[in-house]
Amino acid sequence: MINDAVLLARAEALLRAYQAAGRRIATAESCTGGLVAALLTAVAGSSAVVERGFVTYSNEAKTELIGVPEATLRAHGAVSKPTAVAMAEGALAASRADVAVSITGIAGPGGGTADKPVGLVHFGLAERNGGTRHLERRYGPEARGKIRRRAVEDALGLLEGALT
Repeated sequence: MINDAVLLARAEALLRAYQAAGRRIATAESCTGGLVAALLTAVAGSSAVVERGFVTYSNEAKTELIGVPEATLRAHGAVSKPTAVAMAEGALAASRADVAVSITGIAGPGGGTADKPVGLVHFGLAERNGGTRHLERRYGPEARGKIRRRAVEDALGLLEGALT
């Protein structure tokens, strides 16, 4: 994925725009395992914009590193709107970034249920001087790599949208 010219071009344009705006980014990733942070940091000079990234694959990591309340995880599960929002807000609070994006989902091929099927991904976007947004995607039962790539694309879209 890091060698994908289209994604790299988007990442480079995003980083230039954030640098011009004087804004920094943090990521909190679960099902993508750090792919957004890896993509962004594949671009030379990204350290001017990427403040830090959290890979919070386990519930314990979500709680310990970015403060997702255990009660939220118990009540709603790791793949949910409340968890995605808490992840974005927690990453923002645990960093010096201006914007934080979060991703939590079921990339498969297993792990899905009737209520939370493979391909369900929740995103959060928290801004230091703004609110928090949520995005839900149901990509369907696609291959794991395709779901993760589409999640990276949507995370970039949320970060792009935060500049307008």
